[in-house]
Amino acid sequence: MRAIIAGGGIVGLTSAIVLRAAGIDAVVHEQAPEIRAAGAGLGLWANALAVFDELGLGEQLAAIGRPAEMYFRDPAGRLIDPPGFSADDHRYLLVNRPKLNALLADAVGHDNIRLNSRLAGYDETDAGVTAHFDDRTSAEADLLIGADGAYSVVRSLLVPGSDAIEHKGHHAWRSVVPPPPGVTIDGSVIVLGEQRTRGGYVPTADGTVYWLVNQFDADPLEGTPKQQALERARFLDTTGWNPAMLALIESSPDAKILHNQIMLVPPLSQWVSRRVALVGDAAHALSPHITAGASLGVEDPLVLARLLTSAPSVPEALAAYQRDRLPHYARVNELSSKVENAATPDEFATGYVAFTHWMLNR
Repeated sequence: MRAIIAGGGIVGLTSAIVLRAAGIDAVVHEQAPEIRAAGAGLGLWANALAVFDELGLGEQLAAIGRPAEMYFRDPAGRLIDPPGFSADDHRYLLVNRPKLNALLADAVGHDNIRLNSRLAGYDETDAGVTAHFDDRTSAEADLLIGADGAYSVVRSLLVPGSDAIEHKGHHAWRSVVPPPPGVTIDGSVIVLGEQRTRGGYVPTADGTVYWLVNQFDADPLEGTPKQQALERARFLDTTGWNPAMLALIESSPDAKILHNQIMLVPPLSQWVSRRVALVGDAAHALSPHITAGASLGVEDPLVLARLLTSAPSVPEALAAYQRDRLPHYARVNELSSKVENAATPDEFATGYVAFTHWMLNR
């Protein structure tokens, strides 16, 4: 069996590793001239770490990551620890995105990755699928997997009218920097602030610090990304208890601060056809306030590979995959919305750990 994977991000590369481990000849087509990652730090929860352990990558992943915990504070610095949950529900691994992508690309094998190869369209029949690329080349396979993110070309062809939409007023700013002189960062601090802000910082494995500021219902933006981040970071500290947050942002070069208007993929009624399937953000790009998009996304190809190797045919495997994933992500969206619409920091923290508990123990 042969699979073409559109997209060389975390989920696309993981898809190739999973499928090849299952005996399926998988080739990744990435539109960029190199395997790279937009963004800075990435949190991987225990469910994702279990996938990578199964693929034999657990030790390599641990070497590029730093264990961290997701506990929230309110804007006055009070720690919020909702009752009824264990420490395991708060633990994750913070990894560097570019290092993770490089690790996964090595595991796929660079001979199995085609760069500068952007999908333009596809034709499918009962017998297989032919993928067409911008450079006017084509490739035939038994199935095509869309792992090409929130702006997925595969999804736009499979489900017309399903373009990603703005999560209006929802913005994120982030960077990775060394601690500035005189500032000691010896642990994670994540705050649920005023004006629907969230943010904080986490030390990374290489001695740098990953900081993030996020806001729902933001007013129209003014100034540089650094000025925008500083303005919102002040909502995270109402008593002067956390000067490190502002110091980290102030020390960040403007060119290294990433700003994003958050985009969402509306819930889809269809993830597959007879020979095409969506995985990861192409199917279910989430708001980052849950910080679990990648952790959930890498489970998709594992489910798909198990069905491809057990079902009588590719179309039957893809149909079973859709039956599994649609209700799963309906529940994800329900839990995510409950967190987003929380009225207080305590409600947000409780909804968040309820989500991670479900994700890790379902």
